[in-house]
Amino acid sequence: MPELPEVETTRRGIAPYLEGRRVLDVVIRQRILRWPIPAVVRKKLPGQVIEHVDRRAKYLLAHTQAGTAIMHLGMSGSLRVLKADASIGAHDHFDWRMDSGKILRFTDPRRFGSLLWQAPGETHPLLANLGPEPLSDEFNGDYLWRKSRGRSAAVKIFLMDQNIVVGVGNIYAAEALFAAGIHPRRAAGSISRARYARLADEVKRILAYAIKRGGTTLRDFINPDGAPGYFEQELFVYGRGGEPCKVCGTPIRVIAQGQRSTFFCPHCQR
Repeated sequence: MPELPEVETTRRGIAPYLEGRRVLDVVIRQRILRWPIPAVVRKKLPGQVIEHVDRRAKYLLAHTQAGTAIMHLGMSGSLRVLKADASIGAHDHFDWRMDSGKILRFTDPRRFGSLLWQAPGETHPLLANLGPEPLSDEFNGDYLWRKSRGRSAAVKIFLMDQNIVVGVGNIYAAEALFAAGIHPRRAAGSISRARYARLADEVKRILAYAIKRGGTTLRDFINPDGAPGYFEQELFVYGRGGEPCKVCGTPIRVIAQGQRSTFFCPHCQR
């Protein structure tokens, strides 16, 4: 599933082709994605100028005077800017036809993505109770320490809670905990303020680096034959079960947490 750096890379890739441009038409080929695409999108979006393309957690927000289109890539989705006459594939579910002569196309083989609508002055329920952005000033060690007091849940589960902080998915939670030297099974409430300060710093560092690496391939968002410009992951633990730790040589272990695989070094992480 695309994580925050990949979604931010997508935002940076498509924004220059959408912002300040008018949507002439919305073509919906598959109305049922993760949720049905509401009829209000087809009614309100055509004729509107995209004022700004923003990101909140893993959602992409295209703001107009009439409201905001909310998009999520799901597990396998991608957004590309193409020529208006680009051939249509089996998994190309909707297009926005722009006044520039290009289209924004959403492709999703597994149909877990979404296109929703937020009216002016309202907050969509999916966005209502989200925690702070991990790269914001609000997110720091003191914040994590305060939120964790009295919590017995494992720290990795705590870190992936979108009400605590948004966008820290499975890959980057595992990598940040390794970099901070924290065992993923440790109870969130047992971790010191100093260790949370390091964890918050590592989350910021790793996500910022992933975004930077993804940003080097933004041209792929207008290349119909290329893959999206996702971060070429340089991972220390995630997906490396049984392989030697790059720091100490101890085999990386894999456990299940919250129905997901957790990778960690039993020597480096305490």
